Amino acid sequence: MRISAISFDGDMTLWDFQKVMRHSLKHALAELRRKVPAEPASRLTVDEMIDIRDEVADELRGKVWNLSEIRRIAFERTLERVGCHDGSLARHLNQVYRKHRFEDIELYPDVLPALDVLSPQFKIGLLSNGNSYPERCGLDGRFAFVVFSQDVRIEKPDRRIFEITAQRAGCQLEHFLHVGDSLENDVAGARNAGAPAVWLNRDGVRNDSGIQADFEITSLAELPPLLGVGRD
Repeated sequence: MRISAISFDGDMTLWDFQKVMRHSLKHALAELRRKVPAEPASRLTVDEMIDIRDEVADELRGKVWNLSEIRRIAFERTLERVGCHDGSLARHLNQVYRKHRFEDIELYPDVLPALDVLSPQFKIGLLSNGNSYPERCGLDGRFAFVVFSQDVRIEKPDRRIFEITAQRAGCQLEHFLHVGDSLENDVAGARNAGAPAVWLNRDGVRNDSGIQADFEITSLAELPPLLGVGRD
């Protein structure tokens, strides 16, 4: 392959989204219980809050693209479930959540070393269905191009978002490599658009999906050698 640009997925590729999301919801739940000291609130769990958010996201898919707004609406519905109808409190809980969601992100330990090795040789970018912009998670100035689905209103695995990203990277899709943890969104999406894809399978799970990546790795440390790049 003659690769000139590499895009990385964000959540679960560069950082553990599930960990920071649950951590942030715990803080929001503690604040909710402090503000609503009623028995239904005491029974509420983080898993229920996640289910409510997913329910809201499904209802608003294609209608509301801003993920922070979806989360705020989810907090409104969460409060309704515990008998509280308070839009201002929902906004406050969203602020609590967002503070921890972005300030407490921890990059996987293989991220910065891999970017340091790859950046001199390739244009490096971020392509995400999430909303962790580089300046929010310790990666400010690291990327030559950045594409978020909520900004272009197209989600992976739609081939159009890969076409947009390759255009911003200034290269043809066949010279554009995408790296991500999702077989459907990242691997199938990139390959359907005509770009090669690397599946980052950190946990070494079995692939029974029928979706085949061009390459499979378990750590970003494997990516530079795969591309023939290493430290002097």
